[in-house]
Amino acid sequence: MIRVEGLVKRYRKASRNAVDGIGFTVEPGEFFALLGPNGAGKTTTISVLTTTLSPTSGRAMIDGHDIVTEASAVRRSVGIIFQRPSLDMNLTAEENVRFHAVLYGLYPYRPAYRLMPAAYRMQVAELAALIGLDREIFEPVRTFSGGMQRKLEIVRSLLHRPKVLFLDEPTVGLDPPTRRTLWEHLAGVRRQRATTIFLTTHYLEEAEQADRICIIDHGHVVAMAPPASLKAQLASEYLVVDAVDRTALALELDRLALSREGTGPFRLHLDGGRAHATLKSIETPLTLVQTHAPSLEDAYLEIVGRSAEAE
Repeated sequence: MIRVEGLVKRYRKASRNAVDGIGFTVEPGEFFALLGPNGAGKTTTISVLTTTLSPTSGRAMIDGHDIVTEASAVRRSVGIIFQRPSLDMNLTAEENVRFHAVLYGLYPYRPAYRLMPAAYRMQVAELAALIGLDREIFEPVRTFSGGMQRKLEIVRSLLHRPKVLFLDEPTVGLDPPTRRTLWEHLAGVRRQRATTIFLTTHYLEEAEQADRICIIDHGHVVAMAPPASLKAQLASEYLVVDAVDRTALALELDRLALSREGTGPFRLHLDGGRAHATLKSIETPLTLVQTHAPSLEDAYLEIVGRSAEAE
């Protein structure tokens, strides 16, 4: 669905490329997450792929269309939700959707909802119900909360049935319950429409459900794999143990050749071993036992840290 080859974007008067020769592919229906620190090139990448910016060099295809020579076809194939809402607060929710439909040439303009074609009215009703806005679709947008505005942007972006939905920090400024609800609706969209999702976010828990994660830093791809693989390869499971007699525990850990950190509590790196077997081998009475499984955040921080050291 998306193919990127040697993509470069350099802004005028910049000392380095914002995006520096990146490449990746995204399969139809895949949930693909692009992660990286501020200034890594995430938003620039999305802007280039959605034809908002022209690339300096390289090539990208979306649904078989070149982003430079077939920009109009690309725009018809994608839906976009930017970091900041792009709604007209003086209109109702439905009027915002109708304006979008007319701009895309999907339906002829009519001055009232009831005068719009039946196909449009049915589509709006279905999408509003899918996203959870069926009760508010005719209300003024200025009365909407941040979460409701995001839902409306999803309705609007799906109206032309895009094959790829680009989400650039879609939940910034939303409280945790609203973020969760929004993602539940997006999961429903993906199930029902097989829409390809391309996400950038600073909330790493949102990327946990991605099929694959691509991490970029300083415009370069520094890692790309499913979340479970990133965690398994780049972050290790460990135990934290302690005892009243720390000296005896330290001596026993050394005798058992268990790699430890700290002077108490001790961190034990399992290095592929099993937590239960490790604990069973320790005879010193323990007062603290904690297990730590690697998280996506652990892997992400390690990858970005290595990239910073390489720079």
